[in-house]
Amino acid sequence: MIELGNNAAVGGTTYDDVYKTLINDCKPLVLPVLNEIFGENYTGNEEIVFSQNEHFLNKQGGEEDKRITDSSFTVIGEKTKKYLFECQSTPDNSMLVRIFEYATQIALDESEIVKNVLELTIPNSAILFLRSNKSTPDKMQIVINTPGGSVAFDVLVMKIRKYDLEDIFEKNLLFLIPFYIFNYNSKQQLDELNTDEDKLNTLIGKYKQIVEHLDTLTEQGKLSAYNRTTILEMANKVVKSLMSNYEKAMKGVESVMGGTVLEYKAKNIYREGRAEGNAEGKEETLVGTLKKLMKNLGIGIDQAMKLVEIPESDYPKYRRLVEG
Repeated sequence: MIELGNNAAVGGTTYDDVYKTLINDCKPLVLPVLNEIFGENYTGNEEIVFSQNEHFLNKQGGEEDKRITDSSFTVIGEKTKKYLFECQSTPDNSMLVRIFEYATQIALDESEIVKNVLELTIPNSAILFLRSNKSTPDKMQIVINTPGGSVAFDVLVMKIRKYDLEDIFEKNLLFLIPFYIFNYNSKQQLDELNTDEDKLNTLIGKYKQIVEHLDTLTEQGKLSAYNRTTILEMANKVVKSLMSNYEKAMKGVESVMGGTVLEYKAKNIYREGRAEGNAEGKEETLVGTLKKLMKNLGIGIDQAMKLVEIPESDYPKYRRLVEG
């Protein structure tokens, strides 16, 4: 969940939607982020399983407060670990209270009582700050004082401004690309981008690098066409929201994305194709889905077949059907 803080409601909602889309629909992008924050060594072969997203917190007077988190999940690999990864747009520590509420409720939901002992496990917790300043810490801490002593756990912090494009590319932190524009979010920076041609061209050049890098990864089979399209579409949404009052700068960045970012139809086409294909098992249904993916995403037949999860042994047959 993104806390709006001083953001306008529209901007906050946009960033929240983008974050939810990335973390729920682009699971392969999450693992490198966990490697970076928690020092993990996930290879990409692990499975991510999301927990229930609604939690009811007891309040004084017997009332319940419903809270929703879209960022609680378990990674299943050589070991099984649970994570809570939230996002906040403003550089303050107000999220700590919510992290504590979410973490303890998640732990309680999966707690176990053995021989009169209630055992709970707090998830590994972290916050992504879209904005930050010099006083924003690299980690926060929650301390719980109990009659038996004090216990504490860290809430690690990831800051967008810490990562330039070289870092993002080198560490495969593609999850951060839609929020990259927050490196230029101050009023002074946005004013300069809107009035200084050289600075705007420099930023446009960086977005060209992003597009080229994603294209290369897709061609190499290291990034699905679906995830590529989602990253670029989400980046476009954030740029439009953050630069809504800076038309020249916004159009400059959009000029790079316009020919590359297609309408966000990947998810619907992908899901519709799988549902229809699995339900009916008709070749013509899958062929129609493949053609839609190729047309709307500008991808090749092999990438389309991979998205629809057609077995490689059937590739020659569907190539003939689509191309014939």
